[in-house]
Amino acid sequence: MNQWISDYVRAQKTALESIPADGVAQLVEKMRVAWKADRQIFVFGNGGSAANASHFATDLGKGASDKLGKCFRVLSLNDNVSWMTALGNDYAYDEVFVRQLRNYGKAGDLVLTMSVSGNSPNLVKAFEWAKQNGLHTVALVGAKRGRLAEIAEQVIVVNDTHYGRVEDAHMGICHMACYAFMEKPELVK
Repeated sequence: MNQWISDYVRAQKTALESIPADGVAQLVEKMRVAWKADRQIFVFGNGGSAANASHFATDLGKGASDKLGKCFRVLSLNDNVSWMTALGNDYAYDEVFVRQLRNYGKAGDLVLTMSVSGNSPNLVKAFEWAKQNGLHTVALVGAKRGRLAEIAEQVIVVNDTHYGRVEDAHMGICHMACYAFMEKPELVK
């Protein structure tokens, strides 16, 4: 067991080291522009990425907003279970995010998703709609990249295919993006 744990930690370090600093800096800049222009930021994902999306929205909406004195307009589309299940039941599961974006999204808003495979049909459909309607799109993906990497305006790739390691690295990216505003507000205002 100790060897497996050591190997896992070593692989996690490698995944974290694959995070492109310039990509995270570009994400922070997109978030800064959205914040200054009072644009909405939408975030969503499936499974562990859904949990990461909720966590990110909390950190950005509370922690970063508290530090800056002006609030981020951020919404995790995973957090209204009633709406998601109604959309999935009455239409299809691949509609659960795009139909929410159709209600809320406007040109110039920012859409962020996280997906290890990059191929989740509900994420792809939402990104296709966002792109067609002038929303900015950022996809955090794993090494397989998937369809999202072809659609998104910006793609940040974690060079691993292991779900746990990639999801952990994606949450690390989200933390860096939020803490840039909390710990270095003079660099982003």
